[in-house]
Formats: sequence, C-alpha cells, structure tokens
Amino acid sequence: MKTQFHNSFKKRYKKLPPNIRNQFDKRLRLFEENPLYPLLHNHQLVGKRNSQWSINVTGDWRAIYTWKGEHTAVFLDIDTHSNLYG
Repeated sequence: MKTQFHNSFKKRYKKLPPNIRNQFDKRLRLFEENPLYPLLHNHQLVGKRNSQWSINVTGDWRAIYTWKGEHTAVFLDIDTHSNLYG
C-alpha cells in the first residue's frame, strides 16, 4: 500500500500538537500494513463526502483520505471529529 499526502493535509499536519502527530504516524503504519486493522475503524463516509474514507487517529481525531487507484491512498485532511463533520 502506498500513501500520499495532499498539500492541505501537510499544512494541517505541521500545526498539530506533537502527541497527535505521533499518534497519526503510528496509525499510518498500521494503515499501510492493513487498512482494515480494527483499531483504525476505517469506514467510507456518506453524503457529500461519499468518495472519502476516515480512520481514527485518537478518540476524537480523524484522518480523511481518498483512493487513487487500487493501492494508493491520498490523505486529504486531519482534525477533530466535530471540526471535520460539524
């Protein structure tokens, strides 16, 4: 599995608290090994985001991505649940 990062994701990632960045890095490694690893709670979104997917970073933080082909995920955004969906 390959992962890429949209420029908007990179900007937001740089501004994250260090503990959230570290947690995302751990979850990213899990995702790259097995996108369906249960701890990730990987799921497709609905509504206007129905072409996007979400993984849990922490209890409140989510990372949003989309598929580019069969084997490449492009991460688009990372933020708290309420900021992303509220």
